[in-house]
Amino acid sequence: MFGNISILFAHLGFAAAALLRVCAAVSAEEDKADYSGDQVYRVFTHNASALVHDMIRPVVGSQYDVWMQNDKFVDVRLGRDAFAEIARENSLEYEVYVSDIEAAIRDTMPGNSQYDVNSDSMQHAFGSYGGDLFFDEYRDLHTIDLWLQLLEQTYPSLVKLEQITTTPEGHPLNVVHVSAQNTEANPDKKTIVISGGLHAREWISVSTTLFMLQRLLQEYGQDKSTTHYLDSLDFLFIPVFNPDGYEYSWHGDRLWRKNRQATGVEQCPGIDLDRSFNYEWDESEAHEYPCSESYNGGAPFAAAETKAWHEYLGGIKGDYRIFGYLDLHSYSEEILYPYGYSCEAVPRDFENLLELAFGLAKAVRLTTRKNYDVVAACKDAGSDLTPGMGGGSALDYMYHNRARWALQLKLRDTGSHGFLLPPKFIRPVGHEIYAALRYFCGFILNPEM
Repeated sequence: MFGNISILFAHLGFAAAALLRVCAAVSAEEDKADYSGDQVYRVFTHNASALVHDMIRPVVGSQYDVWMQNDKFVDVRLGRDAFAEIARENSLEYEVYVSDIEAAIRDTMPGNSQYDVNSDSMQHAFGSYGGDLFFDEYRDLHTIDLWLQLLEQTYPSLVKLEQITTTPEGHPLNVVHVSAQNTEANPDKKTIVISGGLHAREWISVSTTLFMLQRLLQEYGQDKSTTHYLDSLDFLFIPVFNPDGYEYSWHGDRLWRKNRQATGVEQCPGIDLDRSFNYEWDESEAHEYPCSESYNGGAPFAAAETKAWHEYLGGIKGDYRIFGYLDLHSYSEEILYPYGYSCEAVPRDFENLLELAFGLAKAVRLTTRKNYDVVAACKDAGSDLTPGMGGGSALDYMYHNRARWALQLKLRDTGSHGFLLPPKFIRPVGHEIYAALRYFCGFILNPEM
């Protein structure tokens, strides 16, 4: 339907050659940030706030990083000596979650996989169903940008690459608009939005967004259901919502979370994009310090990326009816429903929203037998323990302002990797979340399913 992929590469010239060079050259490199003295500990507690504020901060100040928290345990990165002191003084029940962070980081970096221009591997990477060599490894920002350009040229009748802004460090913030332009089947411009990479270190969210994008395109015209979904819906993919932070996580600090724009403290750049949106933005002092991992920018939409997305939705996409939003993160294997800012706020059409969330979980379970829990976003964000912690999130903003249905998917794993999920899991996660996306499309088009 879209022509021979090998002919495409013959005409792409520089872009294809550049991509070959990048894929061949990217290899494991030493990160500038050194975590050799740290471990990630899973501390079993029902009071995450007390653990952080009363036990950890008095000993280490801001030199810690909470990876995940819920009402059962907290995963926190700390120096070994500091944690030993904290555990001894407070009789903590814990286990070592990631014992060697540096080794885990190395395991996420690309090895020696390359694409050989003289073989069929490039065609498999971008063409035939199931080839997917692109997903052998995580890919850096430059490679992803080139891949998206190639995708646009491979599927010109379906894909439009839209740069909505240039980030503070000069990278494009790209949205991939996928549409069959079937005005008869989709006269109201019903749209699903899928975002990944709001937090830089969550690489699996980026790869999964790209995986779903490719599968959707590959199956159009080949699979009856997928063809129906694309004829009846538009899709907006934001694979790397945080390009500057993502780039820095490759070449500066693998565990970087925020974006990279300047703040009031020169040595502490970056805003947490998932605290920057203007719905129930947290006005308390909890996130006012720029060196905090969850710094919210000091004002709604202070982050360049979230401001650009807000203007894009209200401008060029103002007449699109966003029926669904899926925000991909890691980790914990959970499906979160609004609201994040408060457990007192009840989402509209709550029963149907829960039905949708459990439907996505079932789709995952039937695909890979992984059990994703359905959880209120407020509990995952910790706003049930510390008011305002979940304020300003993309999930709440989209659900309140534009999306009929909105969920956050926290991807694998729950094991011993956390944010450092090895690349061998890219495809399994991609398959299970693509199954969830298909269920999501079916639900939107037929809520009585």
